Amino acid sequence: MPARRAVTGRSQDPRRRFAEELRALRAAKGDSLRQLEETLGWTASTFGKMETGQSLGSPEVVEALDHHYGTRPLLITLWELAIADLSQFKEQYRRYMGLEAEALALWHYGGGTVHGLLQTPGYARELLAAGGIKDEELNQQVEARAGRAKLLEGDDAPPFRAIFSEAVLRNAMRDKVEWRKQLMYLTEALTRPNISVYVLPFGLGLHGLMDTAVTFLRLLDGRMVAWAENDVRGELLEETSKVERLHRTYDDVRDLALSPAESRTFILRMLEDLPCEPST
Repeated sequence: MPARRAVTGRSQDPRRRFAEELRALRAAKGDSLRQLEETLGWTASTFGKMETGQSLGSPEVVEALDHHYGTRPLLITLWELAIADLSQFKEQYRRYMGLEAEALALWHYGGGTVHGLLQTPGYARELLAAGGIKDEELNQQVEARAGRAKLLEGDDAPPFRAIFSEAVLRNAMRDKVEWRKQLMYLTEALTRPNISVYVLPFGLGLHGLMDTAVTFLRLLDGRMVAWAENDVRGELLEETSKVERLHRTYDDVRDLALSPAESRTFILRMLEDLPCEPST
């Protein structure tokens, strides 16, 4: 295990110290950014931005790096220090989850992963395991996500509209059998009357949600709130003017995307390119 240095032993700025530690650990292990991409699943660009201080990354990425370098919990501790309002983040997210369970309608844009409400257990397991979660805690969190997905089932399920960047679909799971199941699940979900999926193909240029994943909720009292998250933080937005402005941006992005029918065809073509499941 690499020697751990005290936080005060290097940069006094938590964000800069976090980036310095990432660079030092990768150099000591002899990895390239491309090797990290192949081993951990996130892009070389993601790791590069974290090492230059442009991004703090998500807790899942940091946990995976901690596990890869054998430094747990050094990196996640430094990450927590760099996000000064982490406790507020957790409190806001718990409140968001409560609102999600009661929402009359949901809209989502994601540029990195399949939304939790549309994840198969296999996808959730691989994603959570990549973040360093394992054993009984991993089983519990997979079960929790499966239970959360039931929100979209049944005759009274709320309408759910999701825009996925093509990158979400190109970042395949390591387990190709489970990846096939995930893509098949998406195509099946598109047959439900309450679910619409829009694929945003590569090559359409920059747009207003490039660095932001966002979910909007229409609540019982008629209000709309939004959970917006980027590489640095997540925030529950409730101020009407902010939410409406962000939702207009969402509508602009949706106008660029393929229709639900075209999106289903897009996913089916991806399925055709996957190897068949091995015979048993």
